[in-house]
Amino acid sequence: MPELPEVETVRRGLLPVMEGRVIACATVNRPDLRFALPEGMAARLTGARVERLRRRSKYILADLSTEETLLIHLGMSGRMLISGVTLGAFHHDHPAPAKHDHVILDMEGGARVTFNDARRFGAMDLMPTAEAEAHWLLRGIGPEPLGNAFDEAYLVERLKGRKMPVKAALLDQKIVAGLGNIYVCEVLHRAGIDPRRAAGRLSSARVRSLVPIIRAVLLEAIEAGGSSLRDYRQADGELGYFQHTFRVYDREDEGCAREGCGGTVARIVQSGRSTFFCPRCQR
Repeated sequence: MPELPEVETVRRGLLPVMEGRVIACATVNRPDLRFALPEGMAARLTGARVERLRRRSKYILADLSTEETLLIHLGMSGRMLISGVTLGAFHHDHPAPAKHDHVILDMEGGARVTFNDARRFGAMDLMPTAEAEAHWLLRGIGPEPLGNAFDEAYLVERLKGRKMPVKAALLDQKIVAGLGNIYVCEVLHRAGIDPRRAAGRLSSARVRSLVPIIRAVLLEAIEAGGSSLRDYRQADGELGYFQHTFRVYDREDEGCAREGCGGTVARIVQSGRSTFFCPRCQR
């Protein structure tokens, strides 16, 4: 499932062809994805200008001139693909229609944005922009980890007294938005914190240390275009490269990347998800 860096990378890729431009024609090829698409979606999108393209947690939000907002969730295999424009050194012509091209946005200027999703675990919805934060998928989500509201004092307060493992706490979208399994494993390794430790038993100093590490890991991943595991691609079709710098994730039985540690990366299962960590240097 794409996490914050992957979604932010896609959003940035879409900015030049969507923000400030009119959707000249919207085509919707099926009635549903993970859940039913909004009624009259194609007609409601056609002719609307994308005033702002933003991200909230793992969702892309396109605020429209019609005072509606288009919500996009990539799911496990969803891709937003751009064609009809020059990206970097390459011109991407419009490809032939593909089986899983479910929503197509032809933008003014000739660019095309195609939502392709083989597994149909992605989602799209339309809601009034003024009520976007109250949407059932966004309601109750915590602060953005790269925003000002997420700071050391906030995280210390939210983890105080919690008995759940620190990994589970950081994955809780009500505590912090957008963090997923990959990046929490990487953050905890850099912080030297055992993912099994109860969140509320960490000292305030150790909790505070997590904030700059979380930001650093996310920014590095965004700079690398995210992590390409299985289906993820950037908006121009390119792979992300952060997986080449993983220190623990998906590195079971390999040597710990921390200098001088000498430990071996282990894998355990927490809440049905794989956790990768070094039992020697993460305490």
